[in-house]
Amino acid sequence: MSARLLPASIEATQALLGAGGYVSDRALATVLFLSLRLNRPLFLEGEAGVGKTEIAKVLAEQLDRQLIRLQCYEGLDVASAVYEWNYAAQMVEIRAAEAAGSVDRERLVDDVFSERFLIRRPLLQALEAGPGGRRCC
Repeated sequence: MSARLLPASIEATQALLGAGGYVSDRALATVLFLSLRLNRPLFLEGEAGVGKTEIAKVLAEQLDRQLIRLQCYEGLDVASAVYEWNYAAQMVEIRAAEAAGSVDRERLVDDVFSERFLIRRPLLQALEAGPGGRRCC
């Protein structure tokens, strides 16, 4: 399924949001339209409950895009935002290799630090997203 076409005007952006059940003013529709048209990210900040996440949900649904959400909070670390390794699975792999008696350390290091042990968090998911917000690889 391919992503839907972007709105061609500010009015079309307002209509797109309205079709998703989100009522917006012209200022918000203008910012969203420009962000979409320029293919640039949009940083929304504000108090809880003002509709930041809802805008993203509606746009993702209406444009048939993947929504990748990063909840920001004090103390957010890189592992929670970008990526981390699946340490438990890595340890199982190491123990299994040791039990099999064939521990080629160089191969084992290459194996346990391969993509299959990588846990992608929101920022890495967003960076890897291809056209239409779909993962490219």
